[in-house]
Amino acid sequence: MAKNSILDWLDEKQSFFSEIANDIWDHPQLAYEETYAATLQMDTLRQAGFTIKSDIAGIPTAFVAEFGNSQPIIGVLGEYDALPGLSQKKSTTRQEINPNGPGHGCGHNLLGTAGVEAVIALKTEMENNQLSGTIRYYGCPAEEVLSGKTFMAKEGVFDDLDCALTWHPGTSNITASFSMQAMVSIKFHFKGITAHAAGAPHAGRSALDAVELMNVGANYMREHTLDGSRIHYVISNGGLAPNVVPDNASVWYYLRAASKAQVEQMLRRIRKIAQGAALMTETEVSEEMLANAYDTLPNNTLNDLMYENMITAGSQKFSLEEDSFANDLVATVDQEIVQSAKQSMGVTFKEHLPEDFYNLQHLKGTSIGGSTDVGDVSWITPVGQIMTTCAPIGVQPHSWQATASYGSSIGLKGMHLAAKSIALTLYDLITNESVIDKARNEFEKDTNGKGYTAGIPDSVQPPVLPVPNV
Repeated sequence: MAKNSILDWLDEKQSFFSEIANDIWDHPQLAYEETYAATLQMDTLRQAGFTIKSDIAGIPTAFVAEFGNSQPIIGVLGEYDALPGLSQKKSTTRQEINPNGPGHGCGHNLLGTAGVEAVIALKTEMENNQLSGTIRYYGCPAEEVLSGKTFMAKEGVFDDLDCALTWHPGTSNITASFSMQAMVSIKFHFKGITAHAAGAPHAGRSALDAVELMNVGANYMREHTLDGSRIHYVISNGGLAPNVVPDNASVWYYLRAASKAQVEQMLRRIRKIAQGAALMTETEVSEEMLANAYDTLPNNTLNDLMYENMITAGSQKFSLEEDSFANDLVATVDQEIVQSAKQSMGVTFKEHLPEDFYNLQHLKGTSIGGSTDVGDVSWITPVGQIMTTCAPIGVQPHSWQATASYGSSIGLKGMHLAAKSIALTLYDLITNESVIDKARNEFEKDTNGKGYTAGIPDSVQPPVLPVPNV
């Protein structure tokens, strides 16, 4: 059977792709700076016979790799950026590799590599059996700041897809039948008048006062937002010295809600609060939009198919050594958080490393915390998504424990399961377009005529450094 040959090929190539994932884990880079991972993946795909289009949307680390020249066109979404401050050895105790350095605390070293693994496996099968269709791997930068795919979407690179597949490292083998929240990332910059804080305070107009008043207003706003909404901020510039009235100060906000429309309402209100703070302090305010991501729109048709193929691929089968590593890692986490995590999906997980599979259809229509720019793509084309066990339950994403696990054999086993599930699903979609028709019918019903419009305005460009003249 074709699926058996795909699985056999993937089993034979596991060490090759494990090395790529480990290499990326060893060279973590932040959003829009992921030159090492992007170059490694482009070289791997180019050598495998894919055509590469790079520098998408003017972002050096954004690319599209393509094989085929006919319908259907199916995409696989990959990511590879790391997080600041999460440098960590593959250890069950806190041991930084580089003090305050970046680390893969969200497992993107695994996420992108599994996509590369899957599309090369499917290409091999297409060539061996003269299968028609087009497969694409999207190298997507800057997911951690929730804007890479938005800038790519503005270029229209997802518009002609029949559907897309993705996954994310997690703590169980599940379908992502839930939605993740829409999110706005925005900075407000206040400008006042500097003065001697003791000798002539009346001459100054404090930009920091404006920031603090804005934060007070935002905190009062919390009482009047929908359940599940989130408002969080940091003061990114509070002035230079206590005896100088700050003439410049900035605050950075994240606004989250279950839908894009709800986030837009929150944004409208927070802008009014900023204007009010400026009025009260006789300062000026400007804004800087950094990200404006949609909520994710799950597609049960694709999720169900990916779930079936997870079962076909078979579970990871963790070893006693991996169980011991997981137990020691979980012991470093607050046990109330561990127990809450084991019950958070409406399923009770007994072990720290679940090997079973769960199709969480009962969560469709619900929204969980966290956001991703996958949401933008999911409002352009049907997107299927799974998660696999790459870390023990109780370990939180964006933590040093997650970095350690995603660099371990536990993470690699979850990655290979994801690659197999995606490759088998690609085969089903290439050979049976009726499934795509069903997925698109579901998509049309769920979007209900709502078209996609990027939340980042055209005036905002990707925050990449210009290439120096040599």
